Amino acid sequence: MVRRALISTIMYIFLTLLGLFFLVPLLWPVLASINTSASLAVKWPDHPSFDNYTTILTNGVVIPPFTNSAIMAISTMVLVVILAGLAAYPLSRFQFRFKNTLMLAVLFASALPILALVTPLYAMYVTLNLVDTLQGVILFFVASALPFSIWLMKNFLDSVPYELEEAAWIDGASTFTALVRVVLPLCAPGISVVAVWSFLGAWTNFFVPLILLQTQELEPASVNIYTFFGSYGQVNYGQLAAYAMLYALPAVALYTLVSRFFVKGISGGLKG
Repeated sequence: MVRRALISTIMYIFLTLLGLFFLVPLLWPVLASINTSASLAVKWPDHPSFDNYTTILTNGVVIPPFTNSAIMAISTMVLVVILAGLAAYPLSRFQFRFKNTLMLAVLFASALPILALVTPLYAMYVTLNLVDTLQGVILFFVASALPFSIWLMKNFLDSVPYELEEAAWIDGASTFTALVRVVLPLCAPGISVVAVWSFLGAWTNFFVPLILLQTQELEPASVNIYTFFGSYGQVNYGQLAAYAMLYALPAVALYTLVSRFFVKGISGGLKG
């Protein structure tokens, strides 16, 4: 018993030190964002203040990129959730020829590297006059996120008992009503996962907007944080950290908003 307790204590100490090692880089943007004379060192500021946040919010450089990012990320999230749900429902509920082949094709498409498609995509976008447009970037985000989202959504729909839909039909509900009132509430965890994943994919993507967008007014925050803070001599680390903290805020807020759905799920539907 003593030996087992000693081993457990050593393991906890090791894991704690390892956690602190990975926590140090995350502390830098938090501390540097409230330090007007921040450097690359991780230290508590002598005079903490929110001047860095005030500066980047009032100089007119943050709001337009964040607006562009929000438009692209929210549009991508909504379209992916709707299209993935519509595609996953028949794949989950109906049997037809070549269904397994189709599912394997969807899984294969989700594994394709995005950067390998950029060159032919750019040529196609030039032909369709979609270069340097937000809708062109949104369409690419949706197309690249759909295969994996369909696979995820289909797996969640498979976990919803078919008998619940049949019970709703017996009570007089239509197929659409049963889908909206029975299936989708039980698939809230799956919808949340797909929504968060597609939002983050569009919000954090750097290479696609960098290649497809040429006008500075259309730049999202992911590109603007690189071009703005990397184009002027010495970097102001405090403002850069404040920008990074604001850039991470929507993703954290979205996850917090939908996190309650992750602990709910199919078990609640089975108990009902």
